[in-house]
Amino acid sequence: MEKKLEKRWIFAFIITTAVAIAGLFWDHATVTEKSSQFNGTDAIVPADVAWLLTASCLVLLMTPGLAFFYGGMVGKKNVISTMLKSFICLGVISLLWVVIGFSLSFGSPLGIEISGTHYGLIGNPTDFAFFDYVDEHPHAKMATTIPFILFALFQMKFAIITPAIITGALAERIRFISFLLFICLFSLLIYAPLCHMVWHPNGLLGSYFNVKDFAGGTVVHMSAGFAAIAGVLCLGKRKNLEYIPTNIPFVLLGTGMLWFGWFGFNAGSALAANHTAAMAFATTTIASASAMLTWSFFDRLNGRKVSALGACIGAVVGLVAITPAAGFVSVPKSIFFGFAAAIVSNTMVNWKPLKRIDDTLDVFACHGVGGIMGMILTAIFAEGEDASLLHGGWHIFGHHMIAMILVATFSFFGAMLLYKVTNFFIPLRVSEEAEELGLDLSQHNEMLG
Repeated sequence: MEKKLEKRWIFAFIITTAVAIAGLFWDHATVTEKSSQFNGTDAIVPADVAWLLTASCLVLLMTPGLAFFYGGMVGKKNVISTMLKSFICLGVISLLWVVIGFSLSFGSPLGIEISGTHYGLIGNPTDFAFFDYVDEHPHAKMATTIPFILFALFQMKFAIITPAIITGALAERIRFISFLLFICLFSLLIYAPLCHMVWHPNGLLGSYFNVKDFAGGTVVHMSAGFAAIAGVLCLGKRKNLEYIPTNIPFVLLGTGMLWFGWFGFNAGSALAANHTAAMAFATTTIASASAMLTWSFFDRLNGRKVSALGACIGAVVGLVAITPAAGFVSVPKSIFFGFAAAIVSNTMVNWKPLKRIDDTLDVFACHGVGGIMGMILTAIFAEGEDASLLHGGWHIFGHHMIAMILVATFSFFGAMLLYKVTNFFIPLRVSEEAEELGLDLSQHNEMLG
C-alpha cells in the first residue's frame, strides 16, 4: 500500500510541476484581442475597487476561520488533519481556478437553446485558461466597474471555501490524497457548472429560471451540503462515534472569523460600494444574531443546556440562510430568516435518522438545510420586480423550487459518482488502524501538543 501511495504522490507532484512549467511558457493573451467584450479602464470606479479588494480578503479569511471552527469540534487525534483539509483548499483550488476553473464558471456559455435563446450549463474551458484576457480591464457584462482580474479573484475565494465546507462531514476517516482528488473533481464538475448556471449573465438557472442567489445559497451551501451527505453515505460511519470536542475556544474563534469574513462574502457580492452592499452587510449580521439566539433558546426549550458550541453553530446557520437573499430583503425580514433557519436546522441536527448515518459535524443539517431554507425564503420574500412569490407570483416561486430540486439532485448524485470514481483510483477511507491511531499521526505524522 505504501508503494502505491508513493506513486500517487509522485503523480500529484508531476501534475503540479506541469502546471508550473505551463505557466512559465504560456502565451498569455491580452484583452486587445477581444476588446469588444471589455470596457476601458476609464470605466473603473475606485471606490468599488477598494471595497472588492477588501471583500476578497474577508472571504479568504473565512477558510482559515472554517478550519478553526471544524478543528475545535473534532477529537484530539484529528484536529490537525481536519484543519489542514480546509487550508489545503487555498492551494489546490486557487491553482485549479486559474488554470481552468474560472473559464468553466464564467466562460462563454455552452448549453442549450430554449425559444431561440442560448442558456449556459457550463463555461467554455478555453476562454480564460491561465487567466487569458483577465487583467485590469472591466468586463462589459460582468462586474463592469472593477478590473476583471479582481472579479476573478473575488470569485476564486467562493470556489475555495465550498469544498472546504464538505470536510466537516467526512472528518476523522477520509484519506488525505483521496480528498485532494475529490475536491478537484467536485470543483470542476459540480461547483463550476452551478456557478455558471446561476451567476453567468446567460446561465440557465439565473437567466431562464430567474433564480435569485445573491451570494451562494445554492452555488456554495446547497452544493456543499448535498455533496457532504453523499460522502457520508459512501464512506460509512466512524468506528468510534463517541468523542468530545477538543477545543471550544477554537470553535468560538472560527465563528468570529467566519462572521467577520461573511461581510465580504455577502456585501461584496454587490460587486460595488453601493446601497445594496450596505443592506447586505446589515441583513448578514442581523440574521446571524437572530439565529444564534434562536438556536440557544430552542436548545433550552428542548431540555438541552445553552452551550457555546450551540450558539456558534446557530450563528453560522443564520449566515448560511441569509446568503442567497442578503441584498434582496430588508433587515426585519432577515430576523425571520435567522429564526426560521435556526429552528429547522436545529431540529435536523438532532434528528435521529440523520445522526445514525454519521455526518461528523452536521454539515448537511447546517449548510445543506440552511441553504434550502435560504432559497425557499428568498423565493417567498425577495424584493424587486418578478423576484419572489410576494413580488411576482407563484410562477416565480415555482421556478425557484424546480431549480432547488435540480441543484439538490445534481449535487447529490454528481458527488456520489465522483466519490465512486475517486474510490476506484484511491481508496477513500483510511484503514481501521489509521483511524484508531488518528489521522493527525497516520496521515501527517503530526499531533496536537
